[in-house]
Amino acid sequence: MRLEAITWERLAGELARHADGLTAADGSPRLALGVDGAPAARTADLAERVAGELRLRGRPVLVVPTEGFLRPASLRFEYGKEDPDAYADSWFDTGALWREVFGPLEAGGSGRVLPDLWDPVTDRATRTPYREVPEGGMVIVHGPLLLGHWFPFALSVHVRLSEGALRRRTPEAERWTLPAFARYEEEVSPAERADVVVRADDPGHPAWSGVDEP
Repeated sequence: MRLEAITWERLAGELARHADGLTAADGSPRLALGVDGAPAARTADLAERVAGELRLRGRPVLVVPTEGFLRPASLRFEYGKEDPDAYADSWFDTGALWREVFGPLEAGGSGRVLPDLWDPVTDRATRTPYREVPEGGMVIVHGPLLLGHWFPFALSVHVRLSEGALRRRTPEAERWTLPAFARYEEEVSPAERADVVVRADDPGHPAWSGVDEP
């Protein structure tokens, strides 16, 4: 895969420009975008940058982090607090994401999206109110392990770190998750599934694959 150097600012602008011209495959007036990557890839930063560019274009945007859709601790830690397979398979409530985020965006959906569901610190429901995404609006979902669930992203971005960069930039207390990302690479091949790949080994000098125009 050929990658070209780009700045984060220009990258966000290019992604927003491309997303602004997309339409949903099912005819929905609302779109979901995905920014996939390990926590060390800081997907929130890119998601917020793109959201800002889309708002400048007059698009209503809601950013949804998958960390707000963690399962309760009793389910996450069923096999211990540092089980990489559990992290990959059962930490994130994908059913709730389908129900509370992607379902409302479908053609004929309500447009009422829940920004988060569970607070991992208190281990209780967040009680965050629903947000209305108007027609023409977009939801940007960001976080790890997103591309193996067939989520209906109109545009998916994978922020890629090499194995060495991922290890260096992952805090020591979280390095037990590294086998989960190695498995993700092997089983899902996120760089092949994503519409856009961003290499972020050097956080100050990203590179990207470009994007196919609609």
